[in-house]
Amino acid sequence: MKEKLISCIIGYFLGCFLTAEIVAKKYAGTSSSKLGESGNPGMANIMLTLGFVPGMITLIGDVLKCVIAMLLAHYLFPEANHNIMFYAGFGATIGHCFPFWRKFQGGKGVATTCIMIAIYSFLWGAVADIAGAIVVLTTKYLNLAGPVPPLVFAIAMFVQKDYEVAVMSLILFVIALAKHWKFILGIFDHTTEQNDVIAAIKKKLSRKKTEEKK
Repeated sequence: MKEKLISCIIGYFLGCFLTAEIVAKKYAGTSSSKLGESGNPGMANIMLTLGFVPGMITLIGDVLKCVIAMLLAHYLFPEANHNIMFYAGFGATIGHCFPFWRKFQGGKGVATTCIMIAIYSFLWGAVADIAGAIVVLTTKYLNLAGPVPPLVFAIAMFVQKDYEVAVMSLILFVIALAKHWKFILGIFDHTTEQNDVIAAIKKKLSRKKTEEKK
């Protein structure tokens, strides 16, 4: 139990590092909370407001902090059960969503959740992440897809009888649902905008090719 708590704490403090804040200060000279409709310190908001490269830097930073937390837990407690890594990833996601230094107002934890479940169980993590991607691509609502990966993964873990991880995944699902709820409701009253991620990337690449030709 002590190892799990320590892993969770390590993950939490690493998760409190918000890559979006650094990127927003670098590219826009302001806090990520002042960017976009959501003010969310995550990849999607940064990419939509500042562009593809800042968005990818944010994504890489958020993924890395979760990976580092999980690897640290694995190497600190090599004799512990495999789910020790999940505790570290869980802590990193909680830290990302509720950073103490930002009055517990953080991101939505989508990137950290997606990489965490993929590392813990590549097969079921991939299934859960693909399910989320399909929701984004078919509906073009990023906020609608956020809660999907932890929910699908929780169901898979219950089926696999990995109940401890299943319960934590459900907790992450509830957090993701709460973080996205306002925007999900906005879909029905048409206040939440659709985001065609593929079209945005194609547009960016097309613009880059045009500039290179010049």
